[in-house]
Amino acid sequence: MNIDDEGFMREAYRIAIENGSDPSLSPIGCVIVRNGKVLAARRNKVAEHHDAVAHAEIEAIRAAGSSFQNGPLRYATLYTTLQPCGMCTMASIWSKVGRIVFGAGREDVHKMYFEARHVDTLDFVAQAYRDDLVIEGGILRDECAALYYRPWDNVALGDQGNL
Repeated sequence: MNIDDEGFMREAYRIAIENGSDPSLSPIGCVIVRNGKVLAARRNKVAEHHDAVAHAEIEAIRAAGSSFQNGPLRYATLYTTLQPCGMCTMASIWSKVGRIVFGAGREDVHKMYFEARHVDTLDFVAQAYRDDLVIEGGILRDECAALYYRPWDNVALGDQGNL
């Protein structure tokens, strides 16, 4: 953890709850920072845009990359309130961010927020061809986890987006 991580995670948290904090709507916030400057700050817009890939991380990567030729985000840090799903992890790898920092991890939230039982997105980073990407979790873990259904919550099957 570096000195700015908590502040940027608080900003991601603030972005996450801009449109409310209903856990069924996955209030995820993402901030992308490079050299201390916020390049983009976006929240999950899946329900709002009726778009399954409008995750906070994807929205932020698109916004941040639009100002760079070919969109690479080398040396940038991506802050997100929840450990990125497989799609967002791969987008982070392909966009060339240098660091991913998340709040709540998959063990802190209900399984509905992840797409697979036995695939941990942390493994995607560990097994990527890039050796310049770092992933760190647990920044404001409890605050971020409170945004989502917890592992012990009884969420109706029809309300679980990954089924």
